[in-house]
Amino acid sequence: MEKVDSQESSPIRRAVGYFRVSTGRQAESDLSIPDQRKQALEYCNRKGWELVNEFVEPGQSATDDNRPALQEMIAQATSHGCPYDVIVVHSYSRFFRDSFAMEYYIRKLAKANVEVVSITQELGNDPAQVMMRHIIGLFDEYQSRETAKHTLRSMKENARQGFYNGAPLPLGFKAVEVEVRGQRVKKKIVVDLTESETVRLIFQLYLRGDGTRGALGCKALVSWLNERGYRTKTGARFGVGSVAFILKNRSYTGEFLFNRMEAKTRKLKPASEQVSVSVPAIISLAEFEAVQTTLHARNPRVTAPRTVTAPTLLSGLAFCSQCNSSLILRTGTSHTGKVHRYYSCRANLRSGKFACEGVSIKMETLDTEVVQHLSERMLTVERLTELISSISLARTEKSAGASRRLTDLTSELGDTEARLKRIYLSIENGTAEVDDLFRSRISQLQTERQRIVDALARLRATTKVVEVVTPEAILKFSDLMRENIATGEPSFRRAYMRSVIERIIVGSDTIKIIGLKSTLGSAIEADSLPYIPVRSFERKWRPLQDSNLRQPA
Repeated sequence: MEKVDSQESSPIRRAVGYFRVSTGRQAESDLSIPDQRKQALEYCNRKGWELVNEFVEPGQSATDDNRPALQEMIAQATSHGCPYDVIVVHSYSRFFRDSFAMEYYIRKLAKANVEVVSITQELGNDPAQVMMRHIIGLFDEYQSRETAKHTLRSMKENARQGFYNGAPLPLGFKAVEVEVRGQRVKKKIVVDLTESETVRLIFQLYLRGDGTRGALGCKALVSWLNERGYRTKTGARFGVGSVAFILKNRSYTGEFLFNRMEAKTRKLKPASEQVSVSVPAIISLAEFEAVQTTLHARNPRVTAPRTVTAPTLLSGLAFCSQCNSSLILRTGTSHTGKVHRYYSCRANLRSGKFACEGVSIKMETLDTEVVQHLSERMLTVERLTELISSISLARTEKSAGASRRLTDLTSELGDTEARLKRIYLSIENGTAEVDDLFRSRISQLQTERQRIVDALARLRATTKVVEVVTPEAILKFSDLMRENIATGEPSFRRAYMRSVIERIIVGSDTIKIIGLKSTLGSAIEADSLPYIPVRSFERKWRPLQDSNLRQPA
């Protein structure tokens, strides 16, 4: 007696098709998915099945289950009522390229009486055919990893030659076509003239402020940008995370790293695996390093707000020369009842001499020595004139760079307006018809023109004419500083000290004062008290609600 196929003798089975391609380019070609759909329909007709639904996954890898269409299909197939009896795929590689994950989902579907069938690899459920399916799954996984390995090798070589591989670019950069090799279009990373002005502005605001107040913290910077209509590369509002990413991104100094981290785990790869691509610099290395130093200093895990708002003059500025710990206030009372105040090494006070031998100096002594040194050595007219001359040279170079950017932006604006004019003329002369493609292009060019106009306005507003600092201004600043650091209000004295001093290293017999020229120059030009923002403090989460309880409504 002839054996009858059990599937053909059973009632009509309800099938669902799952069609997938790995890349967006394959999806755009519109060939693979229609072919998979056609073959699935023919297969179901031949089997006498009804194709009741289909799920399409364009541009998704099969190496994991992070696929929206797949998860929706699995959820429906295993739901109450079992709307499907069989899932039809062109080959098992369309379903999964991970042998473990494929077997997991095949068994999960089998518990719901749903079978996974491959059109080109028809297998049954007997042990030999299940083993063959395992082998096919392993081979598909191996083939996927080999392909990925060779693709990454080619992309790394492409990056070594200075070309762009397609990773998302940070704000301020864009990719442009430079040459064609066969059917491959080669691109390189260049500076986006309009976006780069926003990047420069963010660094300037974080380091020096907007001219009406001092340096802005990340939260204040986010509010400043969003209030004035600035947007990210995707057109979204700025957030603390996006601003912090920009401030920490070393690509702006002229070095773009390819293959920096794992795509799935986001873990950094070894330096030997990373490829450095030279790109035009937007931010100078010195300015970038200054931002990194400020970010570290403002980290609440490094400097708590109590240090910034402490009543002592040099809190947060004085450090131990032996262990680099901060010097904190320590008080003691003599037998006569007089209270003595000292700057003492934090590590020594907390952990003893095992951590640091420590330094301790009377508060009045250190305050007087620092103030006297600033007055006699640094705040003299001669010394300030010498410092300002070097600052003026750097600002002249910066102004020249801004002038070049103004010229480039103006040229790009003219080019964009010329393109728009040609389109308008072709429509007016009747040589072109207004269709959806023309409307889209006009809208794109109008948006680009507005972006350039806005960037030009911001650049002109932030570009100041380099003025010579007069001897009278230097003398006035010198007298003002001497008076305020000696007899001014405590808050004034602390703010002025921080405007010229970055760090004070205290040793057993030496005191070293480190300052910033750029900050001093800004203070002289402003002729006013720099604004010193109070650093925020990161509180620990209280899961048991034993702190900061809300008041009952």
